[in-house]
Parts: sequence; C-alpha cells; structure tokens
Amino acid sequence: EQTGCKEIVFSSSATVYGSENPSPCHEGMPKGSCTNPYGWTKSMMEQILQDASVADKELSVVLLRYFNPIGAHESGRIGEDPQGIPNNLMPYVSQVAVGKREKLTIFGGDYDTPDGTCLRDYIHVMDLAEGHVRAVEFCAHHHGTEIINLGTGQPYSVLDIVNTFQNVNHIKVAYEIGPRRAGDLPVIYSDAHKAERVLGWKAKRNLADMCRDSWNWQKNNPNGYKR
Repeated sequence: EQTGCKEIVFSSSATVYGSENPSPCHEGMPKGSCTNPYGWTKSMMEQILQDASVADKELSVVLLRYFNPIGAHESGRIGEDPQGIPNNLMPYVSQVAVGKREKLTIFGGDYDTPDGTCLRDYIHVMDLAEGHVRAVEFCAHHHGTEIINLGTGQPYSVLDIVNTFQNVNHIKVAYEIGPRRAGDLPVIYSDAHKAERVLGWKAKRNLADMCRDSWNWQKNNPNGYKR
C-alpha cells in the first residue's frame, strides 16, 4: 500500500495441500494441515494475500503452488548451491555424483508405491521461471486472487530420479535405503491443467532434462559458486 504495488506473485508450495487431500492436487481443494513450519508460512501468507485482495479491489494476486523444482539453467552457469548438507533430493544426488558426499540415504523403501519410495511431481526450474513470466503478464489485466499449481502432473519416485540421473549422465550414484522420515507423504503430485487454461503455460522439459541440467551445473561447479 505504501509503495503503490498492485500486482503480487507469491511463491507458495504444494505443502499447503497437507496430508488430507488425495493426489493429483487441484486448486479447488481446501488447504490441509501443514507438517512443518515452512508449510505454515506459505499457508499463512496465502491467507494474508487473499484477505488483502478482498480489502483492496485493485490488487492482483497470483499464488503459485510449486511442486518440487529441480534442474538448472541449460548453460550450466546458474544452479542450486545449498549451504551445508542439502535438504532436497536432487542437490544431494548431484553432490554424491561429484564426490562431495559419500552416498545418498533414501528415506523409506516400503511405501505403497510401485518401487517402495515416495512419489513426487518434479518440475524443471526453467519451466518454473517461465511460469512466473506468464503469471506476471496475467497480473497486468486481472484483479483478485488466483491460485495456480506449477507442476508437470507426472509423479516420479526417488529411485526414478536416481536411476534417470545415472542413465542420462553415465555416472554412478551410491545410495542406501534407510528408515522413513517423519512427515513425508507417500504420494503428492499436481493437477496442472489450470495453469495451461489460465496462463497458457505447460511444462516442456522432462525428467531426463532435469537430471542432465542438474549434473551439467554440478560437474562444472563442484564447489558451487565458491572458487
């Protein structure tokens, strides 16, 4: 209000669907109970922005619910450089492949999924970036709040990621199956049709692209942005 900003694109997360909603998750579902503080920050910010758009009829808000962004820029010059031990799967896989980590521990191999590991909807970070451009363009001629998933609608397992990474990049990734991690859902993936209908956006890159670009960044930058 103080700066005159009337267009807001917010980075939300699939975690707001919680454990109550079955996959594929669509935007018409009620929000669920989040399993961690990160999820609650997203849920609360969504509520604040929705309320703000009711109070200010000129406000245009797009809540983008991300589904597991991975990958890197195709040039290999821009990528993910987590500090300390990675919390997400792909950078951990990449760091094992480049020799920074001894092995990957997969949390649980006995879920009710085809290979026993968790299923997720992974999206290439460049598809995600292009989705933001479409959201900004949409804001320019829209008022109120719109909730939109950014995902592929195609779930992949942890072992799918590991195996595809190995096959595409011709490199071994040492891993072991460990105990389940508290709070992990067996399956969560998106219904991505609304993004195509409202924004004219659809993910173009596949899992092989995600794995290839992740490794291209990591092998060219084994220490991330540090020289």
